[in-house]
Amino acid sequence: MSVEINISRFRNLAIDAQEDGVWVVTLNRPAKRNALDIDTIEELVEFFSLAPRAGVKAVVLAGSGDHFCAGLDLIEHHDEDRSPADFMHVCLRWHEAFNKMEYGGVPVIAALQGAVVGGGLELASSAHIRVMDKTTYFALPEGQRGLFTGGGATIRVSDLIGKSRMIDMMLTGRVYQGQEASDLGLAQYFVEDSSFDKAMELARRAAENLPLSNFAICSAVSHMQNMSALDAAYAESVVAGVVNTQPAARARLAAFADKSAARVRPNE
Repeated sequence: MSVEINISRFRNLAIDAQEDGVWVVTLNRPAKRNALDIDTIEELVEFFSLAPRAGVKAVVLAGSGDHFCAGLDLIEHHDEDRSPADFMHVCLRWHEAFNKMEYGGVPVIAALQGAVVGGGLELASSAHIRVMDKTTYFALPEGQRGLFTGGGATIRVSDLIGKSRMIDMMLTGRVYQGQEASDLGLAQYFVEDSSFDKAMELARRAAENLPLSNFAICSAVSHMQNMSALDAAYAESVVAGVVNTQPAARARLAAFADKSAARVRPNE
């Protein structure tokens, strides 16, 4: 069932639909370094719930101003003076938003600059591809704030860089940036110029793939990581059976067979 995304409903996200099916979703609270309040989280839930059914082929996730995202809106958190139960439900909405991104089946490419801190790193780690520029820095300052991660860092960030490095970041406030951050896996691309331009390039490339192939890549891989090896092998076989026999792939396979399709070549 196809749905439409009503862009006018969004206040904290600036949304731009490109003609090629790439949508740009920009965190739009620059005065707060794009810190995540509950309203922004709810907008992320809404957009990424609708995107797979709205013809969105790929998403570039960016931040307005000089920073991607400085994490949890600490002013809101302080002013709300939440109970343990209240904050547990806030965290569950964060998980809902980020799971919609990771498991939704639409490629999400994060264009990172400036602060990617705390919940901002949890948000970025939910994207399938991360592009950083030379201004980007990563941190998990929860230990210094009297906090603990609540948006999936123990799952996704530890998966990217390892448990011991994540604990170090939280305990000591360690900051990663530059080539070291890229080498650790916090981003797959490190560019000297615009991370947004590179993210758009990657999103447009991904958008040229068949939607069912992208859906499998951007949902099944994550699901299979949560399974035993035996169950994952079975699930992979089922997904491959469906995706690899899709009628839409016949023309692409024929082009490979008659050698009219581009071949994979080494980088120059």
